[in-house]
Amino acid sequence: MSTFLLEVGTEELPASFLSDAIAQWRSRIPPSLEAHSLQAESVEVYGTPRRLAVLIAGLPLQQPDREAEIKGPPAATAFKDGQPTPAAAGFAKKQGVELTALSIRPTDKGDFVFIHKKIPGRPVAEILTELVPQWIWNLEGKRLMRWGNGDAKFSRPIRSLIALLDGEVLPLELQNGDETVKSDRLSPTHRVLHPQPITIGDAADYVETLRSGYVIVAPEERTKMITEQVHQAAANAGGYTVAYPELLEEVVNLVEYPSAVVGKFAPEFLQLPTEVITEVMVTHQRYFPIFQTDSEPPALLPNFITISNGDPQKADIIALGNERVIRARLADGRFFYEADLAKPLESFLPQLEKVTFQEDLGSLRAKVDRIVKNAWLIAQQLKLDETATQKIQRAALLCKADLVTQMVYEFPELQGIMGEKYALASGEDPEVGKGIFEHYLPTGADDDLPQTLTGQVVGLADRLDTLVSIFGLGLIPSGSSDPFALRRAANAVVKISWSANLAINLNQLLQQITSDFAATFDKNPTSLIAILSDFFLQRIRTLLQEELQIDYDLVNAVLGENDPEYTERALNDLLDVRDRALYLQRIRRDGTLDKIYETVNRSTRLAAQGDLDFQQLEPTAIIQPELFQKSSETSFYQALIQLVPQTQAAQTTRNYQLLIGALAEIAPDVSTFFDGADSVLVMDSNPEIKRNRLNLLGLLRNHARIIADFGAIVKNL
Repeated sequence: MSTFLLEVGTEELPASFLSDAIAQWRSRIPPSLEAHSLQAESVEVYGTPRRLAVLIAGLPLQQPDREAEIKGPPAATAFKDGQPTPAAAGFAKKQGVELTALSIRPTDKGDFVFIHKKIPGRPVAEILTELVPQWIWNLEGKRLMRWGNGDAKFSRPIRSLIALLDGEVLPLELQNGDETVKSDRLSPTHRVLHPQPITIGDAADYVETLRSGYVIVAPEERTKMITEQVHQAAANAGGYTVAYPELLEEVVNLVEYPSAVVGKFAPEFLQLPTEVITEVMVTHQRYFPIFQTDSEPPALLPNFITISNGDPQKADIIALGNERVIRARLADGRFFYEADLAKPLESFLPQLEKVTFQEDLGSLRAKVDRIVKNAWLIAQQLKLDETATQKIQRAALLCKADLVTQMVYEFPELQGIMGEKYALASGEDPEVGKGIFEHYLPTGADDDLPQTLTGQVVGLADRLDTLVSIFGLGLIPSGSSDPFALRRAANAVVKISWSANLAINLNQLLQQITSDFAATFDKNPTSLIAILSDFFLQRIRTLLQEELQIDYDLVNAVLGENDPEYTERALNDLLDVRDRALYLQRIRRDGTLDKIYETVNRSTRLAAQGDLDFQQLEPTAIIQPELFQKSSETSFYQALIQLVPQTQAAQTTRNYQLLIGALAEIAPDVSTFFDGADSVLVMDSNPEIKRNRLNLLGLLRNHARIIADFGAIVKNL
């Protein structure tokens, strides 16, 4: 068995490309080898800012021999009067066999000539020489570049190439115009600590040889080193730090031999909001902030940690250079902060008129007016008192004002955060400030949800405006394309409602907001409402299955399958559709569903042959007891009468346990009606008796429909 090393040496690669390239090689190289009947014991992919490498251990020296059947020309073409034609001779010559090796076999398209051939395995060195250029040039990434006068595209110019099979250099060339990079065994090492290239004697020694040149090629090892170093450095400074995942991933791919360096800044800058300082450090400077131990809320120390790729012996000089940079950035932040604080947050509203929300939808100021109106509609639906409504209206009015402040213009990631800070500094109610911050939540799938009523309502109002407006322009998400993040916005509307138990009537809100939009922008409200309703139903269905882990058939049961009554009900009451789904899942797990499934489902299927309206629940209004022929009919009827108050109570209180319990009690009567000694034939020859019996079943179906369409539930899922 042998070990193969491929290293592509480059100019400094972007951190994001390096992460993607490593992931691509990890997923693509093993199946590429398997496609050539090569099995490796391990495939390790490495990367640093100046190289991308793969080390493949346990490769055979050559492919295994294999048997193959090769199809040739049609038999009618290959043979005439039993004699081989030039077509047969040419096929045999091409395959390197005698004419006697040809055989004729029938296929779907007639008789064809075949040969059974043993194909010897090719040397692995020969195969790798063919595969390596494919692995390199097929890498995908954003903004790939050309260099020199060639057409080759890569993230950065390729400057060196190593292709070693054990200790032997495989002859490989990468051509780019008049530039040729030939394979050898020289690898670039650390620019500062080991400026001269190092020779890789054997592929298996790659990792340790590079380590001697101060290059840690495994990203996982650099991650561990950096994590340990930053936590230790923070502890030495008297505090603690946070290993921000995105920051950690980026700095790992910016260094080859990491060392943590602690710097400081003037304590006077701590007067800035903590979020401003950490934003400057983490996002713009790639520093790890150091927090005070046991401080709540988290407070900073006047220190930071940077990950250096330089000489650890010169940490003091490196720290001084970074301190000059952070001092300038924080000074800018202080200037912006003080300039913004010089006037109240509300005074920024007129500037929103100069900022376009979307070309066809007007300014951000116009959007704010729509958010204010939407927030009022939601507050009215929730029957909020005047004080709560006023706070919501105020937060809605100010929720975008910070977007035109100098701080947010310079640091867009601070939107909402600075809105809250400036609102409090302007004397606004703390809940108004919190609502301004929270209305952006959640910003991603795993983000926190807003906790205050103000933040929840304003967040709903903002997203509903975006959804109606963008859909109204016909910019509907398709496939993976969703430039306005409309799926995320719709998910947030549902999740906020569920999390906060906000009993909003989404259907009514969509109709009101859509009507206003249609009147302003001359659109058709009916078709727009239909599209939005379907979009929300898709999101509800997805969230029930993926977030709440509800079985797919139970989701179908509560949302209905092409049943307008259920779909409208879901949009009218988001909490109800959630509660019904969760309850069905619970009684499936505890076995209660099994006790009623057979009788309710059988009744539902048969009732479909009748004409009873789904809304009818009262047996005395439609059942004719004088038509009963069996005592089982009477028992069924009396049980339905007893079921009515339980159903009404379940509807009023949403205590669906009352309904399910009552359905479980009626199950024996229904079973007797179907299969007992006193059972009946539902489809009686007398049309009146038949209809009466179908109505009994229809009533049971209708009561069960209060919780779900049992016809959609799958038994023993």
